[in-house]
Amino acid sequence: MLHKAIIPIWLVLTQLLQRFSLINAKVPAVIVFGDSSVDSGNNNEIPTLLKGNFEPYGRDFYGGKPTGRFSNGRLPTDFISEAFGLKPFVPAYLDPKYSIADFATGVCFASAGTGYDNATSDVLSVLALWKEVEYYRQYQQQLRDYLGNEKANEVLEEAVYLISIGTNDFLENYYTRPGRSSQFSVEEYQNFLTQIAKDFVTNLYNLGARKISLGGLPPMGCLPLERTTNIWFGRQCIEEYNQVAKQFNGKLTDLVGELNGKLKGLQLVFSNPYEILLEMIQKPLYFGFDHADIACCATGFIEMGYMCDKLNPFTCKDANKYVFWDAFHPTEKTNGIVATHLMKTCLAKFS
Repeated sequence: MLHKAIIPIWLVLTQLLQRFSLINAKVPAVIVFGDSSVDSGNNNEIPTLLKGNFEPYGRDFYGGKPTGRFSNGRLPTDFISEAFGLKPFVPAYLDPKYSIADFATGVCFASAGTGYDNATSDVLSVLALWKEVEYYRQYQQQLRDYLGNEKANEVLEEAVYLISIGTNDFLENYYTRPGRSSQFSVEEYQNFLTQIAKDFVTNLYNLGARKISLGGLPPMGCLPLERTTNIWFGRQCIEEYNQVAKQFNGKLTDLVGELNGKLKGLQLVFSNPYEILLEMIQKPLYFGFDHADIACCATGFIEMGYMCDKLNPFTCKDANKYVFWDAFHPTEKTNGIVATHLMKTCLAKFS
């Protein structure tokens, strides 16, 4: 009986996403900020070791080419762009293949490995969040030169802004390096990051953004990389990390309410991937997955970036059977389900 339910639920999710593309929503562009969960290739163009611009990354993307996306295919932001009737993918701002003509309907400033905290971006020499905003300011001027002030300002105000960031602040910074953990308790660090998030959203608002989706943290204790460190306990999810994610998501939820009440005309929504991802991890068969504790790429235990390469003979043949692509990032199928969930619960408010 369970097997028969697998195909319908994936079809239903696909149909829901397609239905959103028919919404008469005035969304002229999708503008993305964040980390590797949404980086569509900016890290390719900066001097960092954290890149995904080689095989087998991108093997299920258009043309089967690696783009810098940390997945076998598309990201949630790509699906969301398509759902709003725009391009089926969001190009990276630093990608030399694209111009302002391409960016006029969607652009990504995200950088894999970054976080709210500037110290997080320093770990792997990636773009800090303030640098993403600097590029956005540059983009605004380019858009005004391209479309004219009036049209450009309309695009910037009616665009949907997608923010997905924060996991690296905990997993690549607080829990792995001595600096922040010696300065802050976990709750103090959460408050520190929440204040940065508040300043960031307020900054975007002051620059003209009105429709903003603030993404929460996933169940980060269930990422294959973290479960591998818990090998003596049967590779179970690290519940401490999951609780931290839930607590931080609660603080972001409160922040959304605060800013919506304070900033006139702001439509800020909290987009929470936690529950839908946890459900996929706990009930993989229900979504048509066979594996949720290991990833498709190589052994799926610790591979990410250059440790997930085409020379490794263990990468799976069918990524659709896996929740995770590498030890840190979801597969395209998972990203599609997350995108559908976010569209259904939050982003439809922008239509």
